[in-house]
Amino acid sequence: MNYRHAYHAGNHTEVFKHAALVLLLEHLRQKPKPFVVLDTHAGLGLYDLKSVEAGKTGEAADGVGAVLARPPEGLAAYVAAVQPYVERGLYPGSPAIVADRLRDGDRLAACELHPEDALVLRANFRRDRRVAVHHRDGYEALPALIPPPERRGLVFLDPPYEARDEAERLGRALVAAVGKWPTGIYAAWYPIKDETIGRTIAAALGAAGIAGCLRAEFLRHPIDGERLAGSGMLFVNPPWRLDEGLGQVMDGLARAFPSPAARGRVGWLTTRE
Repeated sequence: MNYRHAYHAGNHTEVFKHAALVLLLEHLRQKPKPFVVLDTHAGLGLYDLKSVEAGKTGEAADGVGAVLARPPEGLAAYVAAVQPYVERGLYPGSPAIVADRLRDGDRLAACELHPEDALVLRANFRRDRRVAVHHRDGYEALPALIPPPERRGLVFLDPPYEARDEAERLGRALVAAVGKWPTGIYAAWYPIKDETIGRTIAAALGAAGIAGCLRAEFLRHPIDGERLAGSGMLFVNPPWRLDEGLGQVMDGLARAFPSPAARGRVGWLTTRE
């Protein structure tokens, strides 16, 4: 699997992932105390929907384009987050979505290892003092940056899955991070071509005895081991009623992407996963 965001910006997996991210940010904003978001694989931050990369796939038109054409109930917060960008021919990555929802005192630490991408990311947020861009490996940065002084916040893990052992590495990183910052919220995204990646990450959490983890997946196509059928997210310390909010997101996605194969599922993990 090789999921570079420039090629897939605004596709159905991005819609799902960022709709969930908006829910998490809405929760963090409910309390006045400052929070921090650590984005371990931040990418560029903003994507040109008219770029060569986006044009090669054309996935945005059938993703965020379909949502904005007829915005379904359940995706209103997501639509509000992305529509101003799409109207300018852009799609916001997770750093832009987070930065737009930071208050005075909140902050974002965005990590990107790719040198050219890190330069673009830094340029995109050079005027926002609440955003710190780190040109470093997100997995290496994670234990160095937690626990944060704010004690409230979110770790958002969204790697490209270029390495064969990415799921194992993400699972180990999650377990170690929870051990160091047990009260933080963690959200890990993964693509679905088959069941392997999601099961591997869930198994790592289960083996470590980390309880109260939530898994959500949205499938637009049948799982056949070849095409990108959908994507999933695993949440550690999910906010109260996040499962209900994700259920509403799933309903909205099913209406936005009508097909016999479209379906969402939300459920709690057991320590036997």
